[in-house]
Amino acid sequence: MDDRFCLRPEQLTSCCVTESLGFESTEEVEPLEGIIGQSRAVEALTFGLRVDKKGYNIFISGISGTGKSSYANSIAKSFAANGKKPDDWLYVFNFKNPDSPKAINTRGGEGESFVKEIEHLIEKLKKEIPKSFQNSEYKNKKKEIFKDIQLKQKIFVRNLNEVARKYGFVFKDSEQGFNHIPLKDGKPMSQKEYNNLSPEEVEEIKINSQKLDLITEDWFDELKELQEELEEKLDNLDKEQGRKLVEYYIKKISNSFEDNKKVKQFLKELKEDIVANISYFSKSNDSESKGEPLLPFIQTQSEEDFYNRYKVNHLVNNNETKAAPIVNETNPNFYNLNGAIEYKNEMGVLKTDFTQIKSGSIHLANGGYLLIQAKDLLVQPFAWETLKRTLKTGLINVEDLGKQLGYVYTTSLKPEPIPVDLKVILIGDDYTYHLLYHYDEDFRKLFKVMADFDIEMERSEENIVKMGQFIASHCKQVGLRDFDKSAVARVIRYSSRLCNSQEKLSSQFNQIVEILYESDVWAEMEKAEYVSKNHVEKAIEKKIYRNSKYEDKLNERFKDETVLIDVSGRKVGQINGLTVMNTGQHVFGKPSRITVSTYKGKSGIISIQRETKKSGSIYDKGVLTLCGYLGTKYAQDKPMSLTVSISFEQNYSKIDGDSASSTELYGIISSIAEVPIKQNIAVTGSINQKGEIQPVGGVNEKIEGFYDICKMRGLTGDQGVIIPKQNIKNLMLKEEVIAAVKNKEFFIYAINHVDEGIEILTDTPAGKKDKNGKYPKGTINAQVMKKLKKSEEES
Repeated sequence: MDDRFCLRPEQLTSCCVTESLGFESTEEVEPLEGIIGQSRAVEALTFGLRVDKKGYNIFISGISGTGKSSYANSIAKSFAANGKKPDDWLYVFNFKNPDSPKAINTRGGEGESFVKEIEHLIEKLKKEIPKSFQNSEYKNKKKEIFKDIQLKQKIFVRNLNEVARKYGFVFKDSEQGFNHIPLKDGKPMSQKEYNNLSPEEVEEIKINSQKLDLITEDWFDELKELQEELEEKLDNLDKEQGRKLVEYYIKKISNSFEDNKKVKQFLKELKEDIVANISYFSKSNDSESKGEPLLPFIQTQSEEDFYNRYKVNHLVNNNETKAAPIVNETNPNFYNLNGAIEYKNEMGVLKTDFTQIKSGSIHLANGGYLLIQAKDLLVQPFAWETLKRTLKTGLINVEDLGKQLGYVYTTSLKPEPIPVDLKVILIGDDYTYHLLYHYDEDFRKLFKVMADFDIEMERSEENIVKMGQFIASHCKQVGLRDFDKSAVARVIRYSSRLCNSQEKLSSQFNQIVEILYESDVWAEMEKAEYVSKNHVEKAIEKKIYRNSKYEDKLNERFKDETVLIDVSGRKVGQINGLTVMNTGQHVFGKPSRITVSTYKGKSGIISIQRETKKSGSIYDKGVLTLCGYLGTKYAQDKPMSLTVSISFEQNYSKIDGDSASSTELYGIISSIAEVPIKQNIAVTGSINQKGEIQPVGGVNEKIEGFYDICKMRGLTGDQGVIIPKQNIKNLMLKEEVIAAVKNKEFFIYAINHVDEGIEILTDTPAGKKDKNGKYPKGTINAQVMKKLKKSEEES
């Protein structure tokens, strides 16, 4: 054992001293307001919400569980509380172009009263207009019109008959209109008298009839004009009679919306349309005029269609809204975002009107904030392009995809676009952000603010206090038992373990919350008043157990020696490397035997994993780095006439990463120098071409994985792991391993250079070149050079 590189127990973890917390349990702690350790993201998000300019929408980036969605909601609510209450939006009938409904906005909450007033207006007119047509004033005016026209008609008939008598005829009014009848002795001829006429007399009557028709042709145009005059005067009388009533009621509505030009224009057009169609209203209560239609359902539908034009579609109702709206769209498909035009099936044909226009989340969020999960949005056809178009144009067009999908409609609409003023917050991950940024030019213009949520934060006193407040918040919000200070300290330690750092705390709050919930369950089972450290420990332990089936199965294979591993003794060209495996919710480390064979040849380093295509590019890079180091170290004067073969034994899956590169180098050096390596020490760490040891990931899992195997085989008091010195700050080992180190049953070495590692593994000095460029006799490097020189001489 080399004490120079051994780590002390206190270097293996970062404990939270319970006395420093300043409370006995979380019931004494004020709940957390805001979020912990995301100052950069919070600043970016706050800035983006403050900028009221086009294009300053926000993309929140970060992995799941960092609290980005909940905080986005929280900060949006704080900004929305100070925001202006948005307008109501309504669609009304376009009397000039029925296929293009008009959009009208009112102050927030006033739309509801407008809808009710229009409904009341129409119902009132249906009752009052027919009544007004029954009053004596109207009837007298109508009689005067008829009297005047009848007088004109009487004079016309008298003058017409004066002409007719010259040809032996007189005009009589009948169901078929005015017909001329031949005269006999100054009186209209009967049918019997006509039948008794001679052929010559009949012929004479026909000739005179034709002459009369020619002469009176223009006279009958005058008669038609009299009829048209009658109809026009009656129509004008009806309109005038209805106009007074319509103007009276509409004026009351107009006074309520005096400052709204759109409403006043609509009311003006509404009045003109009602007056123009006054006949529908005048017959509303006239049961005699309706009669019994042959197909009553068709008649009723036709009347309903007519009165639909006077309805108001209350698209966005902000009556209950107190400030700027916040909408979380969980299913951002085209119609949910953009709104829809719904259709009715009438006898197999799809029909619609402006009352069937439905709002989308963009309408509802207008004037406020719209929050969407980026992945949910991008997988929906047309949704992303629609959202971009809305943000670019500042208008939302309610459209229908039906025609593109092959549906047949008898009616289609193109509603007037509605102006949009909203802030869109997309929530996603780094990959989605960079994908959009590099491949979608519009994205860069429309989402100029990126708030990046980190997975870790500084383990400062302030953040430790806030973590206690975070736990207190969940206890109060969800109804958990309060955590005592020992439990809080254990959760904080677990948080550091999640990010594998003594200097950091994890921002993956979803995983922390899971432990809070599960700890509370174990406390409940024990009927404890508070959640203590033991309950947190049990929650962590049981969570690992639920997800560690594969690890346990692998341990069984180590135990029955199906997987070969040595944890004692020494062997040439054989060393224990450390790997990390991930099964989803559980990450664990396990040792892997690495063997190296060296023999004469010119091939250099052969990696069996690389040759069999069972390695990744980073692993291959590590192997090539070994070539650079060996060449620099041992082949400055002469080429290495040696072939090196490296293999991860009993490994049948793909290997990637360079954390085993230093391990492989030790095996190579051992094989060349024919110096045995300790099997009781496992190694992790990557190297560069200068032989410097570089930090690796998963160091805690690797150490604990080798410890478990040593414990299974029996701890001998000399077993341990070599790690890079830079990884000391990443150590957050479980208490069992720390106790073993404290009792000198297990050792952890931290090194900077490969020479330090080879000395620990062989108990032999590595050796440095003297002024003559030679290594001291008996050192590892001297033995390597001796073997290489011998190989060169023999080749």
